[in-house]
Amino acid sequence: MPVNVIQSGIMTTIQDMGRPGYYHLGIPMGGAMDRYALRAANALVGNPEEAAGLEAVFMGPELEFTEAATIAVCGGELPPKLNGQLRETWTAFDVEAGDILSFDFLQAGARGYIAISGGIATPPMLGSRSTYAIGALGGYDGRAVQPGDSLPIGAQKAQGRAGKSIPNDLRRGPTEGCVLRMLPGLYWHRIAKKAQRTFFEDTWKVANEADRMGYRFQGGQPMEFVDREQPFGAGSDPSNITDACYPYGSVQVPSGTEPIILHRDAVSGGGYFMIGTIISADMDLIGQLQPNKSVRFAQVDMDQALTARKERKSMLSALRDAIA
Repeated sequence: MPVNVIQSGIMTTIQDMGRPGYYHLGIPMGGAMDRYALRAANALVGNPEEAAGLEAVFMGPELEFTEAATIAVCGGELPPKLNGQLRETWTAFDVEAGDILSFDFLQAGARGYIAISGGIATPPMLGSRSTYAIGALGGYDGRAVQPGDSLPIGAQKAQGRAGKSIPNDLRRGPTEGCVLRMLPGLYWHRIAKKAQRTFFEDTWKVANEADRMGYRFQGGQPMEFVDREQPFGAGSDPSNITDACYPYGSVQVPSGTEPIILHRDAVSGGGYFMIGTIISADMDLIGQLQPNKSVRFAQVDMDQALTARKERKSMLSALRDAIA
C-alpha cells in the first residue's frame, strides 16, 4: 500500500545511490547528497543500503501511511513527529495505518533522509530511482514529490527494527568551522602563488546558490591568474579553458572570485578551469551546509585522500556492526 503525500515541504525528492555509468553521456550519477545518512536510515529499517528513500531540504514533508511500516530519519537534524508527537532522529520507529508523519523545524544541517521499510518502489530509470529533475529522470514522474502523490512501497519489510539507533559517535553531520579537504588539480598552476596560499587561508561562506548541482562560496580574496595567451577554443576570461570533463567535487572559480563545488547533479563538462577536487570522504558534508555557513578549505595529497576514504569505509563498517 502506498504512502500519501499531504504536504511536500520545500524540495523533497526520491533518492537512492544514483545511476553511475552514464556521465560520459552527460547524465550525472545523482543520488543522495549525503550518502552516509541515507545508508544509515536504510540500515535502521532493514532495507538494503541502496534502497530509495526521501531527501527533504530544509523542511520535511507531511506523509500519511496506509499500512504499518518502520521508518527512520537521518542526516540533518529534522525532528520527526508521529501524529504530532516528537520522535528521535537516527532511530527506527514503527508507524501504523492512518498515522501521519510530519516534521518540526530544522535544527541543524540542510537535508534529512527518510527511509521506509520496503523502500520506495517507483519505476527505476537507467538503473536508479533517483530524481534528476533537469533530465526528468527517476523520482515521481521525473520530478520532486508533490501534494497528492502516492508513493509505492516495496513488499519486503524487516521486523523488529523499532528502537534500533545509531550511536552518537557515528552520527555524521555538520559542525562549526567545517573544513573541506581538496586535492589540487590539473589547473592549479593557473593561479598565482599568493592566490594558492590565500585560498586555503581565507574563510568562505556558503552562498544562496547551493543545490544539487553545486555549491557556491563567497567572502574570500579574488584570485590572481598567471598571465598566458588564451588557447584556441577557450573564452576570454582567464578562468576559461578549452572545454574539459568535470569530476564530481571539482572546484571551479569563474573569474577567480567565487568557488563552486560541483555535486551530484552537476554537468559533466564545460569551459571553466578547476583548481582541484574535494575528496570523496567530504562530499556528504557539503550536502548538509546551509547558506551563510562558514567553511575553510584544506590542501591534501593523494595519500591523505586515500587514507580519508579508508576511514570513511571503516565508519560505515562500524555503523553496520552497531545495528546488526
